[in-house]
Amino acid sequence: MLQTLHKYISTGKPIYGMNRGSVGFLMNEYAEDGLVERIWNSERSVIHPLAMTTVDIHGERQDALAINEVSLLRQTSQVAKLRISVDGHPRMDELIADGVLIATPAGSTAYNLSANGPILPLNATLLALTPISPFRPRRWRGALLPDRVALTIEVLESAKRPVSATADHHEVRDVATVSVEMDRTKSMVLLHDPGHSLDERILREPCCTASARARSTRRRTARQGSRPSLTTCRTSSSPTGPCPSSTGSSSPA
Repeated sequence: MLQTLHKYISTGKPIYGMNRGSVGFLMNEYAEDGLVERIWNSERSVIHPLAMTTVDIHGERQDALAINEVSLLRQTSQVAKLRISVDGHPRMDELIADGVLIATPAGSTAYNLSANGPILPLNATLLALTPISPFRPRRWRGALLPDRVALTIEVLESAKRPVSATADHHEVRDVATVSVEMDRTKSMVLLHDPGHSLDERILREPCCTASARARSTRRRTARQGSRPSLTTCRTSSSPTGPCPSSTGSSSPA
């Protein structure tokens, strides 16, 4: 779906997607019956992409668009060090983390949610700035920013701590600076079945995620219920004897 949106981003054509995969957050349920009527009665959601401009350590510039998010991520085992500025004013002199991402409301349930970022209603005029595995500042969990701001992220110690930047699926390696802002000159119209709009899905996502997690846990527990535990521990009397029970007691050998 993201590839289709990127392909037709400049045409202004409404897009009605049907899910034939596993996630399909931006798409409708697959059904061929009554398709023309479904499209005719569908609801519209208008979204704008993020414009990413990167300059790498060699001074080369690249531009790309992101519908979900722009993310910066360390390329090696060395943690990234980043400086974040908003509208030209430094707001965080040094973020030490695996990386950071900027998500749109439409993309807030994707990578952003996996990084413990907030879910944003589609009509929210906000962007989510979310750290990825932050080390310092220790308790910083990110920020919500007006969607009209211009963000600049500088990579500190870029030779020692290389960082890549990705706008959806377009990756640029060894970046030195990354600028991000919403591009209001471009818009996409997504069509959704009534009751299945992007707003509704965003609002339901936490509940759906929790329900899916609970179902997965119940299935896993049911499968393992009739199986003997494979967990063993060593004791002085039996190198492969059973582990103590959860109460901390065990029968003497």
